[in-house]
Amino acid sequence: LATQEFSLVKAALLREASLDQVSSLSPKVAENLANTAIVAVILSLLGMLVYIWFRFGSLRYSLCAIVALVFNVSVCLGAIALSVTLGEKTFSGVRVLDEFRIDLNVVAGLLTIVGYSLNDTIVILDRIRENRGKLSYASREVVNRSINQTFSRTIMTSGTTITSAIILYSLGGTGIRPFAFTFLVGLIAATFSSVAIAAPLTWSRGGGSSSSSPK
Repeated sequence: LATQEFSLVKAALLREASLDQVSSLSPKVAENLANTAIVAVILSLLGMLVYIWFRFGSLRYSLCAIVALVFNVSVCLGAIALSVTLGEKTFSGVRVLDEFRIDLNVVAGLLTIVGYSLNDTIVILDRIRENRGKLSYASREVVNRSINQTFSRTIMTSGTTITSAIILYSLGGTGIRPFAFTFLVGLIAATFSSVAIAAPLTWSRGGGSSSSSPK
């Protein structure tokens, strides 16, 4: 009897532990997850709006940054929706794009892009504020000069980050791939929006197109 019991205990201790895996979620759980993601993004956008308002002392700069952030998030969500359509297609027997759904990894990617895009946008807006001096408006020349002064920094920073995101997407495995895909698309959109959307929106006619600012 002792030998039999010892054999059972030994077999139980040497057996590899295994856990049941949940491979599907109910529609209610998916709906709650999507609602949580939307609330998290909206709250983060409102927080950014208040922060930039106090940082620059102008609601115009806050709205410019928020418009860029909304553009970035919309592009990311559109890319995820597009992956559902293109995820099933293959090229020469190789699937070039996986099918992604909104999950915690995607939500983390969206919030990461919100923070990255805000930082990139603030660098340009801060240079615009410096170049405009004591003027209450930003002329066309001021905005153009500020973009040119920060363009190399934007390209180098975004380029190195995009390279990391590509490596993470290709070699990171299926667990991290939704985050890497969202992050990669968001980086491209953030680089474009900070230069081509947020900065130009700060321009106002004000006192005309004068590029000079008081010393």
